[in-house]
Amino acid sequence: MDSEIAVDCSPLLKIYKSGRIERLMGETTVPASLTPQNGVVSKDVVYSPDDSLSVRIYLPEKAAETGEKLPLLVYFHGGGFIIETAFSPTYHTFLTAAVSASDCVAVSVDYRRAPEHPIPTSFDDSWTCLKWVFTHIAGSGSESWLNKHADFSKVFLAGDSAGATIAHHMAMRAAREKLSPELSDTGISGIILVHPYFWSKTPVDDKETKDETLRSKIEAFWMMATPNNKAGVDDPLINVVQSESVDISGLGCGKVLVMVAEKDALARQGWGYAAKLEKSGWKGKVELVESEGEDHVFHLMRPDCVKALEAMKIFAGFLKGEMQ
Repeated sequence: MDSEIAVDCSPLLKIYKSGRIERLMGETTVPASLTPQNGVVSKDVVYSPDDSLSVRIYLPEKAAETGEKLPLLVYFHGGGFIIETAFSPTYHTFLTAAVSASDCVAVSVDYRRAPEHPIPTSFDDSWTCLKWVFTHIAGSGSESWLNKHADFSKVFLAGDSAGATIAHHMAMRAAREKLSPELSDTGISGIILVHPYFWSKTPVDDKETKDETLRSKIEAFWMMATPNNKAGVDDPLINVVQSESVDISGLGCGKVLVMVAEKDALARQGWGYAAKLEKSGWKGKVELVESEGEDHVFHLMRPDCVKALEAMKIFAGFLKGEMQ
């Protein structure tokens, strides 16, 4: 019988001894819609036919009518590399609101998830998608909305939790590898890291939780996503902040917004990331914003609460160039 549980991470997921994964949240999807929602239309487009991977593209309805060029946001969803998709109600609601508030074009990236597809698959899929996006830089790519409406002089990467981790690494990789032969630089103006999922064996500072049960749970989630990883949370993909071997001075963008939530166990890593970036010799500008009294990804769970609306205003302001 396929009923013996090997790992129980309720209310997120269960892993059975047979290897079957039962995801308990993030599996519901909603369709894209050419009928405006909050003044925004959307559609799904395949970016990797070989792996049947798609993006959901969002566009302000008024831009569809005028042909206006808008900033381009490439967004990577969270979920610990294991749960959620780009097509869930949670992310459809968030991206629709973000596009409406910031007047941009958005590409919400779906990637293969662990543990069926262990890390670094999610990073590799995200890079494949980013390269696909940049095939539209000359206006002759396969997707008409990107050809017609994306301003490739204003490209931003963003994500929450694990998606923020991906966004950071995409900006690092863009500095090492050209996204397009058309580019003279990385092609990325800035990144927004919302409640980033960085971690380390020992607390990053004296304010980070020392609760061993909680720390073990955070580490265990990483190990589910990369089960054969002997480095554990010393892996430079996750231990970006504390590891002395990780140099982030070459981050491939000019500005960074780090958003953290006061009660989030990951918050101090976000603070540490901003501090490390400032000290690294990186030539850009980093800003950190903390939502007081809130926990991890609260803005996705309660998008209409006061603090979530405040966070959205800051998020949109960054995309509109309002960061000082």
